[in-house]
Amino acid sequence: MNRLSHMIIGIALAIVPTAATFAQSGEVAAAIASGEVGEQADGYLGFVRAPAPGLKAEVDAINIKRREAYTQVAQTKNVPIEAFAASIGCTTLAGLKPGRAYSVARGVWATKGAQPVALPAQCGG
Repeated sequence: MNRLSHMIIGIALAIVPTAATFAQSGEVAAAIASGEVGEQADGYLGFVRAPAPGLKAEVDAINIKRREAYTQVAQTKNVPIEAFAASIGCTTLAGLKPGRAYSVARGVWATKGAQPVALPAQCGG
């Protein structure tokens, strides 16, 4: 990982609320626990399979809040929003709990086991 990536991640950890701090309904928490919803390398939640409309709306709302937070920090640090979001995604995937769904390549899902997640190149992995 280059110096800019380390700086962005450091700023992200200090300023942006973690994924867990965004309000989650029981439905979203259950979908995450069951592996229906998972974390993506781009810093947003995604769907392992087609969701029910209510779940989709709630996850979309969480992703909108994430984008707003990412945008605020990225603008103050003059870095691209997508790069900043991806740095959060890298941090989130690196700390993912076993049993949680994740995607390092769009549309390709896995479940975190005992081993660390094999991070994509954008994460220095």
